Amino acid sequence: MRHAAFLPEARRETRGRGAIPPPAPKLKSNGGIMKLRVVVSLLAFASLVGVAAEAQERHSVDVFAGYSYVRANPATSGTNGFSLNGGSASVAYNVNGWLSGVADFGGYHDTNILGSGVDGTLSTYLFGPRVSYHRFSRVTPFGEVLFGVAHTGANLLNTSNSQNAFAMTVGGGLDYRVSSRFSIRAAKVDYLLTRFNEFNTTNAQTQNNLRVSTGIVFRF
Repeated sequence: MRHAAFLPEARRETRGRGAIPPPAPKLKSNGGIMKLRVVVSLLAFASLVGVAAEAQERHSVDVFAGYSYVRANPATSGTNGFSLNGGSASVAYNVNGWLSGVADFGGYHDTNILGSGVDGTLSTYLFGPRVSYHRFSRVTPFGEVLFGVAHTGANLLNTSNSQNAFAMTVGGGLDYRVSSRFSIRAAKVDYLLTRFNEFNTTNAQTQNNLRVSTGIVFRF
């Protein structure tokens, strides 16, 4: 009992009431949560910046306008081919990075068909898919298949009336990018098939024509 008198007050209370555990260390939960929020916010911001940059680089619509040459080849035996000059325009909606939907319109004219002094016109209205390859920094090759209708005046194939007929093209081209919104279509070459009556025949015949175009492309 004598020794108990010399115990510190805290020891005496411990013996009387039981051991008191030391206070638990405080967890820095608030700091950890804040750091996690900062990391998540930075990742989300980086993702948004990446998506915005990709959207700016990939334009939704391409508009082409330029010169077109058509080499018309009548199916009638003994009839020579002849040339038509004109222009074409197209609008392409880019579905994704490689696939587009295209609407193509063209008008072509010859003032002296086969030296006869007669002039004639040809118009085309075509629609279909385009596949583009964007792996190069400035050059974009593409291919397309278009279907639609062609219209010609009576003089072009020496018929009594103007005609509307089935038409299609298979071909491709090469675009050279000058800036993010402007490109030069260096060349576009198409096989142009038409199904007109020729020289007042009653059955449609197949004309295997060639079309070559060049011009400029605006991207929006």
